[in-house]
Amino acid sequence: MAEGTAAVSEWRVGEFDVAGYLRAVGVEPGPPHLDLLERLHRAHVFTFPFSNVEVLLGDHPGVKPATVHAQLVERRRGGYCFEHSQLFAAALETLGFRVRRALGRVRALDSPRTHMTVLVDVDGARYLCDPGFGFSVTGPISLVEGAERTEGERVFSVGRIDDAGWPLWAFRRGGELEHVLDESTVHPADVEMGHTRTSTDPTSVFLNHLMVMKHTPEGHVTVTESGMTVRALGEPTVRTSLEPSHVVHKVREVGVVLSDREANRLTEIVERMRD
Repeated sequence: MAEGTAAVSEWRVGEFDVAGYLRAVGVEPGPPHLDLLERLHRAHVFTFPFSNVEVLLGDHPGVKPATVHAQLVERRRGGYCFEHSQLFAAALETLGFRVRRALGRVRALDSPRTHMTVLVDVDGARYLCDPGFGFSVTGPISLVEGAERTEGERVFSVGRIDDAGWPLWAFRRGGELEHVLDESTVHPADVEMGHTRTSTDPTSVFLNHLMVMKHTPEGHVTVTESGMTVRALGEPTVRTSLEPSHVVHKVREVGVVLSDREANRLTEIVERMRD
């Protein structure tokens, strides 16, 4: 269970159709053990793309629970950490896992707390789950000093880091800092604030670049305004420059559902970015 019934109520878990989510990711419910957590994390990142398309189109519906479920599961628009992590946490709580939501800073200690992860206590240990970070682990990693998770040639690690006397967890990929997080209590208002910052601040990376990513059977795919990058395990990274209309075609191909009108709008946005 979550950390108290008040936490479950505050996060409005009942507004998520968890049965529909499980059907979407193709995972059968079961006892809250590590093997189920592993399968659910992997299925999530292979099903739902990371995407800032809604932000770029200028009509992001917000990050309330019912809205998040509709955007990711029903409309298949993809989303970013505040959406992915809320959905993932709600599914875990419904399945009986003990969950704690966490916020962090991306790649620097002085960046705002605009990344959301999920901490899960299961089988006597605490794990970091990161379903909403575009190029991250495909499964949980133990939240202990020196923990590592190897996926092909990529090594993800967790360790302590100090921020002016306050202990944080550093999450790294290949030795490079991806984000830092703490275990202080997070409330929905914090998520709303982080979403507002990332979706409306003119300096936000989400307003100045196209960022669509997804794990696929062929490898990890990233689509930006300039083209596509494919990282397949055991193979050289392949970067391909694409025309704006082909960029949008790849966005759709990765799994972001767009109407033709929206695809045309996004093509125009990509063209302006490149100019």
